[in-house]
Amino acid sequence: MKVLHVISSCGMYGAEAVILNLSRTLNSGPHRSMLGVFRNSLNPNLQFHEVAAREGIESHSIPCVGRIDRAAVAKIRELVAQTSADVLHAHGYKADIYSYIAARGRGIPVVSTCHTWYDVDDKDYFYGLVDRFTLRRFAKIVAVSEDVRNGLLKSGVQSSKVSLIRNGIDLRMYDKASAVLKEELGWSAYPLVGFVGRLSIEKGVDIFLNAAALVLKENPEVKFVVIGDGPDRTALEALIAELGIGESVKMPGRREDMPAVYSSFDLMVSSSRREGLPMAILEGMASRLPLVATAVGGVPSVVLDGKTGVLVAPEDPARLSAAIVAVLADQALRVRLGAAARRMVEEEYSAERMTNDYLKVYEAAVATMGKTRHASAGVARGTIA
Repeated sequence: MKVLHVISSCGMYGAEAVILNLSRTLNSGPHRSMLGVFRNSLNPNLQFHEVAAREGIESHSIPCVGRIDRAAVAKIRELVAQTSADVLHAHGYKADIYSYIAARGRGIPVVSTCHTWYDVDDKDYFYGLVDRFTLRRFAKIVAVSEDVRNGLLKSGVQSSKVSLIRNGIDLRMYDKASAVLKEELGWSAYPLVGFVGRLSIEKGVDIFLNAAALVLKENPEVKFVVIGDGPDRTALEALIAELGIGESVKMPGRREDMPAVYSSFDLMVSSSRREGLPMAILEGMASRLPLVATAVGGVPSVVLDGKTGVLVAPEDPARLSAAIVAVLADQALRVRLGAAARRMVEEEYSAERMTNDYLKVYEAAVATMGKTRHASAGVARGTIA
């Protein structure tokens, strides 16, 4: 099976981690995974493209100027022919729309993974409506959580087209990581609470920072770090200054050594307003981290309150801060939560399981295009051990 993934990347975040894990596992067997990454004229972020290329994953740049660029459509068609792809797999609303247009009349099925919803402002809501209208015409759509699946069904996508595939982790990356971040920041002697995610409103970074300010009133020794970048960076830096917590909070931006970053945390926090199933949470769990998270989207399916982490209501910095203080104060609890989190990822969220589930979706998508030559091969031949 040859799969061409198309993505408009903002950096190294959840969707990008999913695609890398899927590509690594596909390429380790008889299959082939290739990438087409948009190079947007206003924000030519090529970090994902460069990381993939360094790992030996075939990756192509797709230049794109403006909102509608016929040359980008032509480039996707060129890549489909050049790679002899069996399936075109889109990630995100821009990739969905361009891939659908590029594939029309070309005899190749289009699959999409819906990683989350982005309907947080009027512009994104409009794009979301257009995307879901387009998705009704796709061969297959993957939802990463029940919450996302239910949203697709409510938007009119046929249930027969939707498959639930939970994200998967390549656990090997998190087994021997060195804790380097505390030393880099000069905070080796302090407990470190970490946030990982895009700096945008749906991730609730402002909620995390307001909770941090409350924690520091009770325990001024705690340090906080925000890993990631995004459109709200300037506003969040202003909030840190307004709260007067600049000596205890750092925002070092994106990192490529994430296993080492996770191993530096004493506690990880997810304060999202909206989510699918965050890869950052799964990566933290693979790193044996205790977690405090808001109960949104697919998060409660992995962060089981009191078992693999602690859940709090969204939009509530006071409750979030109280949970952070309580978990930091109980070392035995942190060890127990972290061990249980790792066990859950090992049992239910491996990259091999995710890849086998995607192979079934790809085979079904090819079958819908009448390519019966693939049907006889069956899924068993391509199973990832």
